Amino acid sequence: MRHRRIGQARVAGNGGHKRIAMTLAAVLLTSCSGATINNPFSTAPPAEEEIPTISERFDQLFGGRGKVSETAPDGTEVDCPVVKIRAGASTYGVAPPGKQPVASELNYQATITRTARDCRRTPNGQIAARIGIQGRVIAGPAGAPEAVEIPVRVAVVQAGVNERVLTTKVYRTTVSMTEAGGAFSVVGEDLLFNMPAQLTSESFVLYVGFDPQAVTPPAKPSRRK
Repeated sequence: MRHRRIGQARVAGNGGHKRIAMTLAAVLLTSCSGATINNPFSTAPPAEEEIPTISERFDQLFGGRGKVSETAPDGTEVDCPVVKIRAGASTYGVAPPGKQPVASELNYQATITRTARDCRRTPNGQIAARIGIQGRVIAGPAGAPEAVEIPVRVAVVQAGVNERVLTTKVYRTTVSMTEAGGAFSVVGEDLLFNMPAQLTSESFVLYVGFDPQAVTPPAKPSRRK
């Protein structure tokens, strides 16, 4: 009798699992009829409303994760190199003409405070990197103008004994200054580079830094005829 009861319990248990499975299947079918379920293995492009805008992607870049990598059609995550601030280019100080940007001669100084990156793979197999940079500008004792231009250079470098610059671009932004200074944010777009199959993101570095030589030159006064 004892063995028979155990056998009956097992049969009842198997039947319970079958009922649960059938219930889950019914729920899934019901959900599919009333809502769209994201398929991670689908290669179809996202709906137009699901494509984030530049401002939304910028918020994602600085949303706390620091890295946003899209998923390739095969389900793998795109490899994204790290961001490093180039040595000697982490601050940008400006002084009156002929002066050094130190102590009482300083008009203003900018500092990079935060970076993030975003990577995706293009249809032709290249890596398209997007880099976000945030920073602060403080006014110096010599006084700062009402608006200042901040030049930032971004470079994709293949690391190694002999570093090789693959691509580099300059991005500029204007900051409105107050007595306390100001803040700036830049998103570097269209940084395309090749990542051979035998290499990983560890073989590359996304360098950022200020480039004083990239400041927009002042407009030349027009000559009177």
